[in-house]
Amino acid sequence: MFEKLIGSMTHRAGRSERFDPSTLGDPVAVRTAWTPAASGGTSFRTHRLVQRSANRVEFAPTLAAKAFYLLFLLAGSGVLVFQVHRIRLAQVGLLTQDGCVPILVGAVFVIVGACMYWFGSTPRVFDRAVGAFWRGRKAPSPLGGVERSGSCAPLSSIHALQLLCEYVSGSKQSFYSYELNLVLDDGRRIHVVDHGNLERLRADAQTLSLFLDKPVWDATLG
Repeated sequence: MFEKLIGSMTHRAGRSERFDPSTLGDPVAVRTAWTPAASGGTSFRTHRLVQRSANRVEFAPTLAAKAFYLLFLLAGSGVLVFQVHRIRLAQVGLLTQDGCVPILVGAVFVIVGACMYWFGSTPRVFDRAVGAFWRGRKAPSPLGGVERSGSCAPLSSIHALQLLCEYVSGSKQSFYSYELNLVLDDGRRIHVVDHGNLERLRADAQTLSLFLDKPVWDATLG
C-alpha cells in the first residue's frame, strides 16, 4: 500500500506503450506481460543503482526521494509541536475541534511520512555471493534455497530485464514514469523500481545487465 503511495499521489490514466515482444526472438518474451507490473509512478528519479562490493549492487533511494519523504514527516511534526504548544498555553482545549483536529492531521502526516521513508528506502539487492535478488533489509533465508516470490528470486532464474513506460495522470500534472522489472525464466516478473528519469534508469539497467550477464528488453524505445 505505502509503496504505491510513495510512487505517487496519482492514478494511472493510460497504459504502457504498445510493444511487440515477438521482435525479440525469445519465446519467454512472448509469454511475458508487457503492461506495468505496478501502476503509478513519479515524475522524478527516486532510486539509483549503487555498487556495494564486487559481488553486490542495489537500488538505493536518491537524496530527492529522501527529501520528499522527510517533507511529510517534518510537516506533520511541525504541526504537532505547534499545536501542543498552543494547548500548553491554554489557548485551546485538547478535546475541542480546534485542539484535536490539527493534532490528528499532524499525526497522519507523521505516520505517512514515516511509512513512505521506511518503504521507499527498502533496498533492492542483487548479490552474486548469495546468488539471489531480494527486496528488503535482510537477505532471504535459507540462503541456499531461495524461493521465487514477489520480492525475491535466485539470480539463476532471471532471464532478462524489462523496461516499460506508463502514462500517469494526476490532479495537477501528467507525466511518463518508467519501470524496471525482472523477467524470470518462466515469464513471471518481479517489479524492482519505477521513476520519471528514463535516461538514468536505462543507464542503471545497462549496468545491471553487465553485472547479471542478462539482456535488457527495452519497450520504451521507438
